[in-house]
Amino acid sequence: MFDNGRVNVRHVLVLPDRDAAEEVAQEAVDRFGLPEEPQLVRDALAGEDDAEDAQWLVVVEDPRERLDATALDDLAAEYEGWLEAP
Repeated sequence: MFDNGRVNVRHVLVLPDRDAAEEVAQEAVDRFGLPEEPQLVRDALAGEDDAEDAQWLVVVEDPRERLDATALDDLAAEYEGWLEAP
């Protein structure tokens, strides 16, 4: 996405539950020195209404494109998650 000539980079980490997402969000702040905590988003699986059948997304803003995608994927993997491909 472009905004006044600048690229708005967003990394999305997919986690199996809210607890894992909260821990990853805090760990991302600590590990990568993020200026603010990433946004958490509940992502219900298609056709499922039950809260148990939801993944949680950790949305990390990276306007300066300084975060390493491999390091983010490794962090998510520590909590049984992954980095969503762009």
